[in-house]
Amino acid sequence: MKKLLVTGSSGLVGSEVCVYFAQKGYEIHGVDNNQRAVFFGPQGDTRWNQKRLSETIENFTHHEIDIRDRDGVLNMLKTVKPDVIVHTAAQPSHDRAAAIPFDDFDTNAVGTLNMLEATRQFAPEASFIHMSTNKVYGDAPNKIKLKELETRWDYDDDFYANGIAETFTIDQSKHSLFGASKVASDVMVQEYGRYFNMATCCLRGGCLTGPNHTGVELHGFLSYLVKCNLEGKKYSVFGYKGKQVRDNIHSYDIARFMEEFINAPRIGEVYNLGGGKNNTCSIFEAFAITEKFSGKKQVYEYVDKNREGDHICYYSDLRKMKAHYPGWDITISLEETIRQIVEAWKKRI
Repeated sequence: MKKLLVTGSSGLVGSEVCVYFAQKGYEIHGVDNNQRAVFFGPQGDTRWNQKRLSETIENFTHHEIDIRDRDGVLNMLKTVKPDVIVHTAAQPSHDRAAAIPFDDFDTNAVGTLNMLEATRQFAPEASFIHMSTNKVYGDAPNKIKLKELETRWDYDDDFYANGIAETFTIDQSKHSLFGASKVASDVMVQEYGRYFNMATCCLRGGCLTGPNHTGVELHGFLSYLVKCNLEGKKYSVFGYKGKQVRDNIHSYDIARFMEEFINAPRIGEVYNLGGGKNNTCSIFEAFAITEKFSGKKQVYEYVDKNREGDHICYYSDLRKMKAHYPGWDITISLEETIRQIVEAWKKRI
C-alpha cells in the first residue's frame, strides 16, 4: 500500500486530498497541529475536520507536529518514508502576515525547507507537491490594462484573454509579507527539484474553496462570505468597488490534478491552479449566487480602501496544466461549489 503524507491535513485542501487518496487505496498520514486556530482564533479551529478524517478514513494516522519543528519533521519522514508528500500547511493570510512576520516566514518558508530537506534525506523518490499561491506575483497583475464592466473588472488586453500564465513576472512588485514568504518557499521547491532531481511542483493557487473550508475574514473568501450570509452578519468589501475578480476552484478538482501529477511526475514544475476564466466572479457576483441558494439577502458594508497588494482582477490561465495533463479539467462549476458551501455551513452553524 502506497503512503501519502499530507501537511495541513485538517485544512480545506489537505482534508480533501486525504479523503480522495484514501479512496484510491493509499495509507494516509496527516500532519496538523491546528495552527489555524492560533492564527485566526476559535473561528479558525479545524479539530472538527481532524475528527472527521479519523472517523471516516480507515488507514489514517494523525501526526501532531508543527512543520517548524525541524527535528520532529526529520524524524517523521524517517519513520513514515512516504511515496507522496502533499504540502498544504501554511500561514495563509495576506493580511495576518504583517502582524506576525516571524510566524509567517518560519511557517511558510522555513517549514517548507524543513519538509524538503527531510524528503531529500528519507524519501527522495517521492513526489513533492507544494501548495503555493498566486500572491507570488505580487500586485504586478494590477498593471495590466483593465476595463470596468457593470459588476466586475476584466482584462482589457487580448494577451491575457485566458488569464495569467506561469511566465508572468514575480519580481518588482508589492507582495505582502505573506506573498514574500510564499515566494521563498515556491523558489525553494523548484530548486530542490532541479538541483537534486526531485519530482516537485508548485501549485500557485487562486481562490481554493469547497464545503470543508473553515473560512474566516482574513482567509477563505467564498466560505466566509457564505457564512456571513447565513448568519446575517455584515460582510466587509474592501475597495475596488466590490468588482474585484477571482477564479475559484473546488478542492476536489485540486486533488484530481495532484493525482495526474503523481501518475506522471515532472521536475521542478510550476502551475497556476485555479478555476480559470469560466469559474470567475466578483464579490458582488458572489453575493448574488449565494443569495440564490440561501434565500437570504447579503448584508455588507463597503470600505473604500483595498487591501495592500491585493489583486483587482486575477484568474489563472489553465492551458499549461491541460497541455501537460490532458486528462484533467475543471469538473465542478462555480455555482455548484457555492451551493455545496451553503449546504455545508447550514449543518455547521
